[in-house]
Amino acid sequence: MTLSEIMEIALTKMSSKGQIVIPSEFRGDMKEGEQLIIIKNNHQLILKKASEMDKNLKEDLTFAKRTEAAWERYERGEFKASTAKDFLKDLERW
Repeated sequence: MTLSEIMEIALTKMSSKGQIVIPSEFRGDMKEGEQLIIIKNNHQLILKKASEMDKNLKEDLTFAKRTEAAWERYERGEFKASTAKDFLKDLERW
């Protein structure tokens, strides 16, 4: 099976305002004003209709964003190291 047999490919370009056109053959049942989700994964952009996104995926994306933000804070040195015992003491104070 070749790549062209399992996926459709088309070219589009981005305007100076950051807008892109979805080729008509890919729009299918999409309507004007429909919300789309764009997921950036390294050098890939994944486009999905928001109406087809299930609740679990929404929760997963929210968790992934929070995890990514926490990792960035960690890399900037915004976290402090502590022992398990000290960590549990801090939790009790919350």
